[in-house]
Amino acid sequence: MNRLTKTKTGFTTLILAFILISSSTVFTKTLQAQDEDRGFLLSTTEFTIKPGHNNQFRQGVKAWKACYLENEGNWKWNMWSRVNGEGNVYYLASTMGSWAEMDQRDESAMKCRDIGRDMINPHVKSAERNMNRFMPAVSNTYPNTDTVLWVNYFRVNNFSEFNEIVKDVNNVIQSEEGKSRGFWYDVLGGAADVPHYFVATPFANFAALDEERESVWKVYERVEGEKKTEETRDRFREAVESNWSYILRNDVELSNPRTAE
Repeated sequence: MNRLTKTKTGFTTLILAFILISSSTVFTKTLQAQDEDRGFLLSTTEFTIKPGHNNQFRQGVKAWKACYLENEGNWKWNMWSRVNGEGNVYYLASTMGSWAEMDQRDESAMKCRDIGRDMINPHVKSAERNMNRFMPAVSNTYPNTDTVLWVNYFRVNNFSEFNEIVKDVNNVIQSEEGKSRGFWYDVLGGAADVPHYFVATPFANFAALDEERESVWKVYERVEGEKKTEETRDRFREAVESNWSYILRNDVELSNPRTAE
């Protein structure tokens, strides 16, 4: 699989990533019309905040958002805050129907660039942007209104084997539960520490994490039997180089999501 090289943004270009990403508009109708095997593009920018600067960062994003809305900007985005792991980390996410949308210029965002430079940049330790392709064939369907995501990341050493197993297990889940449990993405390029795939499983709230639910592998074993389940799990372990997970919470104050139409 051909993979591109990821670029890490420095302080000077940080707000440009924040502004230029604004050219990507959320496209509910386009999203629904996507070909089954070719999903939309998801742009994610990970902001790691300097220690002791979290409140200032939040105030800066709120000010930028207020300016953008005042200037009648039509870009839609979601900001997710990470609730586990080191430090304060946020993920800015927005969708595109095609790469061509990145050629557009958002005049409303440009009018607010000074706020980004003065009130956001000084409080950010690092920012990293990645592009991802939604995998509709093995995923739940959008829109998602849940406010908590459990995100599992995977670096793999056998792409064909990994995808075959994901499809196989997902088919069992769909047949038993009527739909997939999560939203799968193929990461388009990246450095040595960037995952190749990730799946975001939604939960209505944190209380939903307390509810007992049959694991994916338990469902698979109930349908396919213990022997095949062990064989499939062994193949999966062999195909995965490393994996890790984070829990994210939708930050309503810092988001500008599309309302239902």
